[in-house]
Amino acid sequence: MAIPLAERLRPKTLDEYVGQKHLVGEGGAIRNMIVSRRVSSFIMWGPPGVGKTTLAEIIATTLHSAFFTLSAISSGVREVREVIERAQSGRFFDAQTPILFIDEIHRFSKAQQDSLLAAVERGVVTLIGATTENPSFEVIRPLLSRCQVYVLQSLSDDDLRELFHRAITKDALLSKRQIEVKETDALLRYSGGDARKLLNIVDLIANAAGADDEPIVFSNEIVTRELQQNPQAYDKNGEMHYDIISAFIKSIRGSDPDAALYWLARMVSAGEDPKFIARRLVISAAEDVGLANPNALLLANAAFDAVQKIGWPEGRIPLAEAAVYLATSPKSNSAYLGIGKALSLVEQTGNQPVPLHLRNAPTKLMNDLGYGADYKYAHDYEGHFVRQQYMPDALKTTRLWQAQENPSEMKLKERMMRFWGEDKQVE
Repeated sequence: MAIPLAERLRPKTLDEYVGQKHLVGEGGAIRNMIVSRRVSSFIMWGPPGVGKTTLAEIIATTLHSAFFTLSAISSGVREVREVIERAQSGRFFDAQTPILFIDEIHRFSKAQQDSLLAAVERGVVTLIGATTENPSFEVIRPLLSRCQVYVLQSLSDDDLRELFHRAITKDALLSKRQIEVKETDALLRYSGGDARKLLNIVDLIANAAGADDEPIVFSNEIVTRELQQNPQAYDKNGEMHYDIISAFIKSIRGSDPDAALYWLARMVSAGEDPKFIARRLVISAAEDVGLANPNALLLANAAFDAVQKIGWPEGRIPLAEAAVYLATSPKSNSAYLGIGKALSLVEQTGNQPVPLHLRNAPTKLMNDLGYGADYKYAHDYEGHFVRQQYMPDALKTTRLWQAQENPSEMKLKERMMRFWGEDKQVE
């Protein structure tokens, strides 16, 4: 059986690597680490087929490092510990720290990720992880704090053309064949920024061409016909989901339920992870609908819960209900803007002291120092409200939340004005 083209053409050096110029091009962070021979632990986040595994192998080969690989799908805590023990006990040439590459690291459980912490912290191994999911959600914070995260991007059309040209001119088998390139539009479109898909399609067209003395023809018609006849020629599960989820969320934000349903259907038909879609709906409910319709967050959470219980294909129904509800809801990003301002303020002003009357006083010493003194318990007052300072002294006049023009927030604004007057006026 012939080795697949994608494997035959796998790059061995950075010069053969296509794409990710922001990381491996001149001055790129990963290239700089390789040149300096000081590679720290990092996680690569990006869609399938953009070279995550290949890049890890190139780093290990270039630095002459021992290279261990684990797949989060088939490995557990025991396998992780075995690899770490081998890394600790072995002798490795060139004194380079062994590299442990973990594919699909987002699938590791908390216990599995915990088992990596000590080895990464002590430098027993250099961890290189690969994930198609946002590591902020899927990787535990202690491990994330020990690793730099690099975002890998879908290959551009120019990248794919370069890879296609390399395949038909450099591959040991294809370079010996007569090749006629009429059009590449369909080839690039169906590849969707995925190098593996492109090479699999090229392989498919080459294998369908017949005898070795017959030309291999690439045209839009031939590519489309062969892919329709071979639906498993490439993996639909990774169908440009970063671009499509972006279009989905922006359609919701733009109050277009038809477009939201279309992009949802694209993800459903491609076999996207329903939890990925549901998680983005929850974020959109808080970020884009927000206080203009607080029920949106409840419905999005309910859809998330329903999808986890029922899965595909029925899960498409609560997802569609949530998508339409969010798209047709009034919009407000006041909470999103408010927390952004607050984080910026914290960064600018540092750790401002908590006013004494707001501090807890669990000990006599704290009580003697005035902790909690003069605090006014809001429920003891009419309307469950009493004026007192809650912000740090240096920031007591600062306002962060601003109501937006929608019925729900106008009611909140009126209530705050009634309580605080000009002190807390929301502009």
